[in-house]
Amino acid sequence: MNDNQTGANAASSKPILIAVTGGIGSGKSVVCRILASLGYQIYDCDSRAKKLMEESDSIKETLKREITPEAVNPDGSIKRRAIADVVFSDPEKLAILDRAVHSAVTADILRWRDNASSATPAPDLLFVETAIPIKSGLYRLVDDIWEVTAPEEVRVARAVSRDNSSEEAVRGRIASQAAESPSLHSAANPAENISCRTLPNDGEAPLLPAILELLALYK
Repeated sequence: MNDNQTGANAASSKPILIAVTGGIGSGKSVVCRILASLGYQIYDCDSRAKKLMEESDSIKETLKREITPEAVNPDGSIKRRAIADVVFSDPEKLAILDRAVHSAVTADILRWRDNASSATPAPDLLFVETAIPIKSGLYRLVDDIWEVTAPEEVRVARAVSRDNSSEEAVRGRIASQAAESPSLHSAANPAENISCRTLPNDGEAPLLPAILELLALYK
């Protein structure tokens, strides 16, 4: 979405939907906490996906039918270990799981946006925190994307300190997450015309002014 499209969407009846993404150690959750402190609503894809799995009978039936009959406990709760044991060794089963969850999350985001649109006053902007905008297909749903970035050494230091992980493990995750970079995906697929704004978070330049500068683009 270019700046002219931003203005057009701001005048529409629905809030502008912005994805906030970034790999491990980039600080996307910090950005979302700042946005929340500024009064913006944030949809956390990770926590909502877990909640939807526990609440959706449709997802549970899909898991039992297409992943493993052991996917759901007798009390109706998800048996995550049983699912993980299957999908991590079977790419086709993993794809089934991803489709079921991503579809539910997408529908939930649309309901969330519609509910926000009917509020008085309706918000101008809504934010979606996601680590997998490409795999989930959310990059096609949102109006704009903020990609939080930081030098790899900074990301590694943050993740090692926060998660008590090894440097090798963190670098492996960084490499595996490269395909989820909207800017890289856009460069490789220019015909998709993805709008992606970079938000540097190197730990040196103040983050709040950079966030406020981006927010000003939508006014």
